[in-house]
Amino acid sequence: MECPEGGGSQPSWRCPGLIYRAFSQEESKELDVQNQGSHKAKAFLEAFLKRSMPHMTEAKLQGHLHHKAVVLEYFPPKKPKERKRKSKGFSAKQRRELRLFEIRPEQQRYNLFLPLHDLWKQYIRDLCNGLKPDTQPQMIQAKMLKADLHGAIITVTKSKCPSYVGITGILLQEMKHIFKIITKDDKLKVIPKLNCVFAVEIDGFISYIYGSKFQLRSSERSAKKFKAKGTIDL
Repeated sequence: MECPEGGGSQPSWRCPGLIYRAFSQEESKELDVQNQGSHKAKAFLEAFLKRSMPHMTEAKLQGHLHHKAVVLEYFPPKKPKERKRKSKGFSAKQRRELRLFEIRPEQQRYNLFLPLHDLWKQYIRDLCNGLKPDTQPQMIQAKMLKADLHGAIITVTKSKCPSYVGITGILLQEMKHIFKIITKDDKLKVIPKLNCVFAVEIDGFISYIYGSKFQLRSSERSAKKFKAKGTIDL
């Protein structure tokens, strides 16, 4: 190859700024590259490295040849991730139309839900570590405010509507503003939380719930911090 700078015929690796190109078949025959011996192959390799990496010294080139291993890896092309579509649940209107939470008349029987009440009692005992006689009532009250009340026997002790006072039964459904209770005479009662006070009794401990301060869904109530303060309203 001829060096474009200064002219003359000299090895291409000595020409600064020259970009390496592969020899053609005719050029390799002329330079005897294809059929050269081991000595010539070594000299060609060293010349090739010097030309390709002019910034490296002779010692670094030798170290690169003897101590470095070139690992050829194949990285398959990454497939685009498919976005998973989240299944949408029913809206509140659709749930009402399908009557998903409606208790059918043939299911409105007090004895049918007694096993649910037994499960609820065991749940509260585990939640309050056994409900021992020396257990502090304040601790039980705090646990009851955040507990799931489905299956509890609750009683309306006070209400601005006198017809609600004295109603007792197993709580079947708790919504944001109402309790649905099944009484012993197999009647389903819908009691509003507003302006009512409810009592929940278990193993001799009685907890009072002010419905006006309790207007939350059960899922929201479990994360709410209730403050201990006096009240004069129902």
